Amino acid sequence: MEIRFGKRSDIGQITDIFNYYIEQTNARFESAPLPDEDRQAWFSQFAGDSKHQIFVAVENGKILGFACSQPYRATPAFEDTVEATIYLAPEARGKGLGSILYSKLLEALGNQGVHRVLSGVALPNDASLALHKRFGFREVGVFQEYAKKNDQYVSSMWLEKALDVEFP
Repeated sequence: MEIRFGKRSDIGQITDIFNYYIEQTNARFESAPLPDEDRQAWFSQFAGDSKHQIFVAVENGKILGFACSQPYRATPAFEDTVEATIYLAPEARGKGLGSILYSKLLEALGNQGVHRVLSGVALPNDASLALHKRFGFREVGVFQEYAKKNDQYVSSMWLEKALDVEFP
């Protein structure tokens, strides 16, 4: 298995993983599958020399999962804060791959001047909460029933992790 920076040619397989979570779980709040074209614009935010990174796990040409950091909010006040996202293909869950991907992502972010990493986890999701806590994320709070999917309200736990920042 290889962990590497994501490429545009990975978008189709990344979109397939997103769409699994849209169609089969409450982890994504979209009500319809994402088209590849939507993910093209989304993918343009990532660069190896920025706070916005994407890493993929690949085995035999198949993307097994990805972890990325995206802008938290589009205003200068939040430029040193990112929101981290991680998704695994269903067959890759429970094998330690999430830890490998998060290690790579957080290591890369440590070199980019990121001050805080945030992550929202739709509940219930004990595996994702355990992964985040293993990496030093702390619970900030729960947005109770703030989203609705398939006629059911969904709550999300928000977590944060401080990263060391060196200013010139």
